Amino acid sequence: MGNIGDFFKNVVSEMRKVSWPKRKELTRYTIVVLSTVIFMALFFALIDTGISELFRWFLAL
Repeated sequence: MGNIGDFFKNVVSEMRKVSWPKRKELTRYTIVVLSTVIFMALFFALIDTGISELFRWFLAL
């Protein structure tokens, strides 16, 4: 049981050393991530639609 207590003491000690982002940085990073995800989703939806239409056109011949 002593090992579990030591483990959590070490976790708390290491968490105090972490450099957490400020609110402004966090907001900026969140916007970058969300805009990238939205862009990639739209990009792949467009590519998927194009490939699907190409296959429909090819199979209709």
